[in-house]
Amino acid sequence: MNYDYVSALAASGAIPILLPVIQDLSGIEAQIEKVDGVLFSGGYDVNPLFYGEEPCKELGFIFPEVDEHQIAAARIADMLAKPMLGICRGLQIMNVAFGGTLHQDLGKLTDSTVRHFQKSQMHVAGHTVDIRKSTLLADIFAQESILTNSFHHQAVKDIAPGFIVNAQAKDGVIEGIEKKGGPFVLAVQWHPEMMFRHHPEMLNLFRKFAEEISKGKRGGK
Repeated sequence: MNYDYVSALAASGAIPILLPVIQDLSGIEAQIEKVDGVLFSGGYDVNPLFYGEEPCKELGFIFPEVDEHQIAAARIADMLAKPMLGICRGLQIMNVAFGGTLHQDLGKLTDSTVRHFQKSQMHVAGHTVDIRKSTLLADIFAQESILTNSFHHQAVKDIAPGFIVNAQAKDGVIEGIEKKGGPFVLAVQWHPEMMFRHHPEMLNLFRKFAEEISKGKRGGK
């Protein structure tokens, strides 16, 4: 976990709390019960065994214990109607948690023509993302397209049931998903927490997340 997530949450008015990885399901449920919303951050590759595939040669480092914790946390947060925000790997783990699959390596896709793992500085906007109309993401940015950074070689393949695509790169790679109906559940493939100091509009994602958390707290009183 890098400190950019903490900074972005704090700047949006949320109070960040880091949840350690544990394996006990009742313990994970207790963790999620004590927070008002859950952010799933970027990180290592997701173990393909969790979505029914064998690892390809291009698979990077995996940390199955983290996968297990986060998959359980996402399902428990959904059961408890907690708002969720996913970023990069966080999008991927949310998709897998609810029954979706991933492309293990975009280099294997012949129709993927955009560089999805940039070599420039973290805050630099690397490529265009088109946002679909009539989505939560469109409401957040109020634009049909935005420029984002990009640091991933995996991406959504089959979207989880109950979710819709809200953004795509020019080569068709899925850049955002959200859940239809219910509490705020949204995820993006780029890293807004690395961009918001140079691109203030990226803080809108965290502000919306904080707003939804606040609404949930008021509704629960």
